[in-house]
Amino acid sequence: MDTHSLLTPTAPRRRLRAGLPLLAVLCALAGTGAAQAQAPAAAPPAASKDDSAIVLVGKDGWLFPAWGSLSEVDMQAVDASTRLIAETKARLAARGVRLELLLLPDKVLFYEDRLPAGKVVSASVEKRYDTILGSLQKAGVDALDARKVLAGVRAGGTDVFYRSDQHWTQAAADATADALAARIKQTVPNLAGEPGTGTPLGKETRERRYGDLAELFLPPEQRAAVGRETFTVRRAAESQGLLDSGKAPVHVTGHSMVQAYFGFPQKLSNALDRPVTVNWKAGNVGPWIMLLEYLESDDFRANPPQVLVWQMFEPVYGFGPQAQGQWDNASIMTPAQFTARVNKALGQ
Repeated sequence: MDTHSLLTPTAPRRRLRAGLPLLAVLCALAGTGAAQAQAPAAAPPAASKDDSAIVLVGKDGWLFPAWGSLSEVDMQAVDASTRLIAETKARLAARGVRLELLLLPDKVLFYEDRLPAGKVVSASVEKRYDTILGSLQKAGVDALDARKVLAGVRAGGTDVFYRSDQHWTQAAADATADALAARIKQTVPNLAGEPGTGTPLGKETRERRYGDLAELFLPPEQRAAVGRETFTVRRAAESQGLLDSGKAPVHVTGHSMVQAYFGFPQKLSNALDRPVTVNWKAGNVGPWIMLLEYLESDDFRANPPQVLVWQMFEPVYGFGPQAQGQWDNASIMTPAQFTARVNKALGQ
């Protein structure tokens, strides 16, 4: 789920101590003085029969990525992805690493009433998140119900996605991090490290700008009509900085939803009271190669975590590692090749 890498610069992918805002990361790593505050999360595949554009322009300036089907769920593809995840979980467990799959729900499930006229979510897509969780549970992979967490935030009157952006709000990221931290504490009660080593939370600030869907995909006139919106950003505390390597009991791998700009990794670290490292990448690379890049890294070999959080995205969950036309060519591999690389990285 990552927009085309050609559409936005990709930050160098390094391990970060949770908490550094992405703008600071880009400036520190790329040496630029002014960088986009965030990178897109998802790669638009070929349009499905019910989606004819990259962006759906809905009511009241609400924008939606158009690369997830609103009508169909491919259960064979869902189950194929689940099998690979279950196999990976077992292999990680053999190395003493617990896998926590973090499946983030689709924006349209929370704002269906803001879709363009004539666009509706089918009953099967409405149930898709629960369907995927059921597939995972059947395969022995328990996962946090992030949709339920976000639904609670939304019920309290707080938005969980930005209006003109594909990413979640800090409130949604914080609530999910708290729920995942509670789950990790229950399943791994003896996390390595010392109390007091979690990320201190910095002050919140507000940034007024265009969301990525407006900035990247709308013509100037339409972008102006949609308008800017306010993003809540938690700045880094003075003690926070880049971490190229080092021990952390929890590592997060995924796309730009889990970058520090949106607050998830630093909130997770704070709630766990332990360091959390993260690797993420913009561009249409997909979750499969991101996991492999971490497992094949020197950092993993030197400092394997106790818990590995693997973040995926509901609309493209069924896009396996072989999904031609969805991921960039360098990310494409057969399921057998993916499994072989996992086994090699884990010494199996």
